[in-house]
Amino acid sequence: MEIKSAKFIISNTNVNKCPQDNLPEYAFIGRSNVGKSSLINMLTRSKSLAKTSSTPGKTMLINHFLINESWYLVDLPGYGYAQRGKDSRNQLKKIIESYILKRQQMVSLFLLIDCRHKPQKIDMEFMLWLGENEIPFSIIFTKLDKLSSAAAKKSIDNYCCTLKETWEELPPLFKSSSEDGRGRNEILNYIEGLNNLMQNSDQ
Repeated sequence: MEIKSAKFIISNTNVNKCPQDNLPEYAFIGRSNVGKSSLINMLTRSKSLAKTSSTPGKTMLINHFLINESWYLVDLPGYGYAQRGKDSRNQLKKIIESYILKRQQMVSLFLLIDCRHKPQKIDMEFMLWLGENEIPFSIIFTKLDKLSSAAAKKSIDNYCCTLKETWEELPPLFKSSSEDGRGRNEILNYIEGLNNLMQNSDQ
């Protein structure tokens, strides 16, 4: 897939105020500071489409970006930022869960995982919640440029072994780096394939 246009449409905290044109949506989510905004900018080849920040937990809204006038890339708030107060965390949880559970236009959710880290309880619990609610999702391992090829492979293999203790079948897996563009074609081609499947099923 070639991205010819990418533009910001709307930010909000209420799923009922999301765009009503029924275009397919692909949402991106992950723990704070996992590199979500950088990944979105890499995918769209834009330096500032998604606002990046050195401060974790800056994304507090559901952000819709219209891609090629035909589908939405959705930037969801990051979760698990410990410095945020309990009320704020609960508010974010409500925003995230209401979008994921109620947004029928969402075709798939991309869960971002920092490839340098061992499986974290909060991510594993979130995946189980997605499975229990039958939410289609994929995993994108980010920041591959921070490790050698061998170290990245070992880390991701170990992560997958842990997942297999709970999951009979693993979701689609992608490996990415916002610094050197790794994973861009694979992720966009996956989205394009899902869009084509939906178009064919509607005919």
